[in-house]
Amino acid sequence: MFPTFRAATCHASPHFLSATKTTQKAISLINTASRTGFAHLLAFPESFIPAFPHWSALLPPTQTHHLFQCMVSESLYFDGAEILAIRHAAAQAKMVVSLGFSEKVRYSSATLFNSNLVIGSEGEVLVHHRKLVPTFFEKLTWSSGDGFGLRVAETGVGRLGALVCGENTNPLARYALMAQGEQVHISTWPAIWPTRLVQGDGAPSASTKDRASSASKTGSVHGSEAKVPAKKASYDNVAANRTRAAAHCFEAKCFGILCSGYLSDSNISDLISESGNLDSAAIETVKNSSRGASMFLDPTGAVHPAFTVDPVSGKKEEKDMLQAEEGILYADLDLNDCVEGKQYHDVVGGYQRLDVFDLKVDRRRREPATFVNANAVEDRGVEG
Repeated sequence: MFPTFRAATCHASPHFLSATKTTQKAISLINTASRTGFAHLLAFPESFIPAFPHWSALLPPTQTHHLFQCMVSESLYFDGAEILAIRHAAAQAKMVVSLGFSEKVRYSSATLFNSNLVIGSEGEVLVHHRKLVPTFFEKLTWSSGDGFGLRVAETGVGRLGALVCGENTNPLARYALMAQGEQVHISTWPAIWPTRLVQGDGAPSASTKDRASSASKTGSVHGSEAKVPAKKASYDNVAANRTRAAAHCFEAKCFGILCSGYLSDSNISDLISESGNLDSAAIETVKNSSRGASMFLDPTGAVHPAFTVDPVSGKKEEKDMLQAEEGILYADLDLNDCVEGKQYHDVVGGYQRLDVFDLKVDRRRREPATFVNANAVEDRGVEG
């Protein structure tokens, strides 16, 4: 009734803040996944091109102007040469591609979006999504998107949806995709997600613990009264990401593809070098923060069997996930497995009360202004 196909997720690092080199790497990975892995679908991590702005978690904004300028310079236009090259590679490989990238627009010299494209096997853009709300320190880099990209793509490998990182925490965004018959859900993530300074064992750093301990004893944080625990665990990327993705798979009765970035040694060196002002605690945080993992989940939320393929010998090796090594992870997905769970609770059908709940999703693309000419024809100005 439904197809079985091979999906692939790239656990890969960018060439730090280089759109050209990272685009070339993306094309190489598309070719590898097609020729070596025989994949029909390939996913790339969040903001794979040109990089994820980890520096915003490590430095105050007063010390990151040069990095923001680099991010703007190396971000991509939706219709730019880099995207066109990747679309061409997808068409050549006859592969569906999901691409995370930092997007710039022509109506502003510095407005950026955390965007994701779903590209069809003929190179056509099926979904152009801009992350609804940048999360935590991401607000120093990206603007809020809109509902235009809350769409499920009809592809030869089933109905495909994608959300970026923290959006997978948003039940309304997830439900919007479920309500369109989503069968495969892609969630993209950064390589690390620093929420506090950590030391070599992944625990809070001494400076973090000291501040928290002092606050817990005095009940004061910068002059305000508060009760703060003396010690908190650092962010667990694997647990946090899998929890959200598994919940979506269980609720939607769909397969899940988690695609996390990979932080290579050269990425770490480049980040430290380009940041310039990182102290020892920040450097320890970059090196020791919990790493994200790439994996597959089945429609019950359980880990789905997966494997890597040696690009030289073609030998398969079974692996549940990729975390500490760069590579491409593959899995064979049978969409007929999405059916049985719907008998128990189909939250967009027989297990929903449509007379009680009514979700409205505004999918208009937002522009900074609408210009009405003398002839009453609307002109939205420079296209984003």
